[in-house]
Amino acid sequence: MRRPNILWLIGENLSHDLGCYGAKNVHTPNLDALASEGVRYTRVFATNPACAPSRSAFFAGMYQTTTDTHPMRSHRDDDFRLPEGVRPVTHRLKDAGYYTANIKTVGQDTVGTGKLDLNYVNEGSIYHEGSSAWETVKNRQPFFAVVNAEENEYDIYDRKSAEKERVEWVGESIHVQHAKPESGTPPPYYPDHPVVRQEWARYLNSVSGMDLRFGKVLAQLRAEGLEDNTIIIFFGDNGQLEPRGIHWCYDNGLRVPMIIKWPKNFPAPTQIKAGTVDERIHSLIDVTATTLALAGLPKPALMQGRVFLGDLAEAPRTFAFSARDRIDETQQRIRSVHEERYHYIRTISSGPTFASLNRYKEKCFAIMPVMRDLHAQGKLTGPALELMQRTGPCEELYDTEADPHEINNLAGSQEPTHREALIRLRAALDAWMVETGDRGAVPEAPEVVAPFAGEMHQWFGTPAWAQPKQ
Repeated sequence: MRRPNILWLIGENLSHDLGCYGAKNVHTPNLDALASEGVRYTRVFATNPACAPSRSAFFAGMYQTTTDTHPMRSHRDDDFRLPEGVRPVTHRLKDAGYYTANIKTVGQDTVGTGKLDLNYVNEGSIYHEGSSAWETVKNRQPFFAVVNAEENEYDIYDRKSAEKERVEWVGESIHVQHAKPESGTPPPYYPDHPVVRQEWARYLNSVSGMDLRFGKVLAQLRAEGLEDNTIIIFFGDNGQLEPRGIHWCYDNGLRVPMIIKWPKNFPAPTQIKAGTVDERIHSLIDVTATTLALAGLPKPALMQGRVFLGDLAEAPRTFAFSARDRIDETQQRIRSVHEERYHYIRTISSGPTFASLNRYKEKCFAIMPVMRDLHAQGKLTGPALELMQRTGPCEELYDTEADPHEINNLAGSQEPTHREALIRLRAALDAWMVETGDRGAVPEAPEVVAPFAGEMHQWFGTPAWAQPKQ
């Protein structure tokens, strides 16, 4: 059977911040063109608002809370193996004859990081060896190639962030300044402050930089005559790289962009029509099941992701579930469920939520110390103040249609429609946690957690307010 090539373009830390999604002050012509030639998806949700647990989930097509890969960067130095019958998607594609590549370069250009960041390290090689250069795939078809974006991230991997006055964004020195601090409008849950405007502009310029790198991959695909034989799937791994985005189960931490372009040399499934928008609910683990189906492979019996394209497409989702557990040294247990309009968040752990200590956030995200200073001075008001004051355990309910920034918590509303949504989503979340064997209720051993505080201190330092009193 003749099979298509499949290309995953994975964006780092972004939500609907592309021109084709209506974002302003960004320059994303390559992904906008991809959307005009493909399908743009509006309700796709990561299963975790941080990279390692999210990637661990969509690389296996299973919730990280089911496979015990839910804490951030866990199982890196133990003998952990994935549950029996659960395998990385690349292993299944290898067995079917696909060449699997983790692309870092196109010619002389760096286009990807080669990132894995999976919470399983004992499964053998994830990709074929020596597959980091684009040139390796041309004569090895069918191929499954992944390009993990350089942007959007702070430039932290020299592990010297603690020594720097300000941690720059990856590529910051070469990003075209399409967004300027004075021209943008940061989200309303931040104070109107010069630093907030600067960071928001840097974030948007980083998104534009991501588009530029992906454009080089798409241009090479076209130049080599591979475009018409390759299914292109672009998606984000988790939400925005800003303080209330990444790490938190708000919409902007979980809702990610996705675009799929179908190749001319293969008949398109009925769900694919160029230039259209798909508003169905999808989880990122559905990308995994669907990729296997597009390669002509059956969905594994245990896989929790759903096939959403082709003749074997499954029933659409009613809900998309997400979960956040320990991230670095910060211990939180939060669960989330989206339906078409309403979004329910349950914080199970106790203590501060957004205001809890995470050294990476405190050092790199310049907005965090600004908010702490203003809060200490009594100058925070409205949604920003509520965010800094929020503690768990608690419930939150948002109408994402009327309130896309999620600043009006409806959990205490007596409006019948809101009460019905709250009851409905509570029940859906309870059922999901039981049915999927949510392992978040099983705490990590103290000796596993304790070293993260020291490691994060060495990497990012500890802010003065969090240091022990002398």
